[in-house]
Amino acid sequence: MPAPTDPELLVGFESSDDAAVYRLTEGLAVVTSVDFITPPVDDPIWFGRIGAANALSDIYAMGARPVTALNLVMFPGEKLGTEVLREILKGGHEKVTEAGASLAGGHSVENPEPGYGLAVTGVVDPKRILTNRGARPGDVLILTKALGTGVLFNACRSKKLPRRELDPILPQVAALNRTTLEVAQAFEVHACTDITGFGLAGHTLEMARGSGVRIDIEFTALPFYDNARAMYQKGESTGSNAANRQLAQGWLEIQAALSKAEEELLFDPQTSGGLLLAVPATQGGRLVENLRHAQVQARLVGQVHQSLKPLLRVV
Repeated sequence: MPAPTDPELLVGFESSDDAAVYRLTEGLAVVTSVDFITPPVDDPIWFGRIGAANALSDIYAMGARPVTALNLVMFPGEKLGTEVLREILKGGHEKVTEAGASLAGGHSVENPEPGYGLAVTGVVDPKRILTNRGARPGDVLILTKALGTGVLFNACRSKKLPRRELDPILPQVAALNRTTLEVAQAFEVHACTDITGFGLAGHTLEMARGSGVRIDIEFTALPFYDNARAMYQKGESTGSNAANRQLAQGWLEIQAALSKAEEELLFDPQTSGGLLLAVPATQGGRLVENLRHAQVQARLVGQVHQSLKPLLRVV
């Protein structure tokens, strides 16, 4: 399929960015995205909260402000009943309201397995769009949430991890990336993406390839949720790890001495993950400090280097 030729479509499917951007006027563009998930936990209100936060994240990753959202629901009504559905929608509505957007309707279908998410519209000044293609040699990378949700949710389903072990992390998973963006917009952000289904390796590689650079990630600097490493050590995994590893072949060098479990953490698919921000090295420390002051658990995790071949290197 050929790429669209409309000059007002500033970001489309020709890149691996998080949302589409269409310019309406010199100072206004709309940002549109859609995302939905299956239940990460058997708790409808947390399902709604996490599903909504996950969908809203794509708007923040483009530097935009969400303004409207539409519910997307797949639900086995006869099996689970309307009270469960109400709790899912309540959780989603909480997050849309927290984002300062308006929930304006939606669409539902009967389906054997529940699914929930949002179609979101945001707005942004065309001159302030963030993409995953602008990382520059000399930048540092900042990650704003821990990693490991994929294996943790799977381990809970398979009874290898008690549900109570997930309770402390659910508020972090459901946290909006709104504060991260608002703090970061005072800095010179060259590139941004959120870490979701392709895992840290996949989304960082998209940034490296889109920017034509080599990105070095320091494994010991990466934050992981409690129990994530232990679950891989116990043999738990996800349905996406193998595919995520395959996508990285030819573009990923692992130079650090990692165990098999530690390698798998690089490919763990995230649900409602954090933002990965590329900023000049001179601003990285201050941005991390400001984010932490705003209760965002940000960390410096990597550097951007000039390279003849786009590459991700784990050191």
